Amino acid sequence: MEALTTWIGQIHWEILVIGVIEVILILIGTRILLAVLHRIIQGTQTRVLKSHQKENSGSETEKRLNTLFTLIWQGIALAVWLTGALIILDKIGIEIGPILAGAGILGLAVGFGAQNLVKDVISGFFIILENQIRVGDVAILDGTSGLVEKINFRTTVLRDLSGVVHVFPNGSINLISNMTKEWSAHVFQIGVAYKENTDDVTAHIKQVLADLAQDAEFGPLILEEPEIFGVDQLGDSAVVIKGRVKTVPGEQWKVGREFIRRVKLQFDAHNIEIPFPHQTLYWGEGQNPTKLVQNLKNG
Repeated sequence: MEALTTWIGQIHWEILVIGVIEVILILIGTRILLAVLHRIIQGTQTRVLKSHQKENSGSETEKRLNTLFTLIWQGIALAVWLTGALIILDKIGIEIGPILAGAGILGLAVGFGAQNLVKDVISGFFIILENQIRVGDVAILDGTSGLVEKINFRTTVLRDLSGVVHVFPNGSINLISNMTKEWSAHVFQIGVAYKENTDDVTAHIKQVLADLAQDAEFGPLILEEPEIFGVDQLGDSAVVIKGRVKTVPGEQWKVGREFIRRVKLQFDAHNIEIPFPHQTLYWGEGQNPTKLVQNLKNG
């Protein structure tokens, strides 16, 4: 107890209080600086977005800017906090020179043992630089599809239709398929019975597409005149007609669902058969199918 009292008596309380106040002021200053920088970045992002919207697709530009400025903000915030931490260490009497030198040596040692981490960061940088995917895109990463929620320096976060979140290290991504870059498309394959006249069926499909393009809700989502490629397959039980509708990025599913709904109504109204799978049984030569069935019933 006496030793504790002696130790407390040796403390320079004035210097300690001043040091604590300085640390608090540094933390407050760091927070204020971050808030100011965040406002500046947001303002810059808004101005850049407005200037580009006149020339480019607004949604495309917004996706890329959001992704780029998010990464810029992460880098600035990290740099500011590290600077603030070093200033605090200096104020409490810890030499930061040896720390910086040691950090360099430690970084070199870690670099050899953290090659995957470095690979992830470099790969993430090129994903952003080459504009492969952006936050808000719907993409397929190595066979997993979903909405791109985040692109960080090290990882890319994808949420699928079921709400499951998938986190991919950037360095391990081998294949990126962007489903909503610049434009999207609904590719349709419609099967009709063999007895139907394919020219008449094509005319009805064109009518549905024309009505859809004139619709106040769906028309603005269609970028170009829809294409009908023609008869694509002679299937087991149907003749398949194939075509494509180019849409605003990400709207192909909405347009496609409405198109299929209207095709069904159009076919019903004109008695065009949408076949179900069926098979033809061959009983063999010299066999009477009616008699054979009767024998089977009688056992």
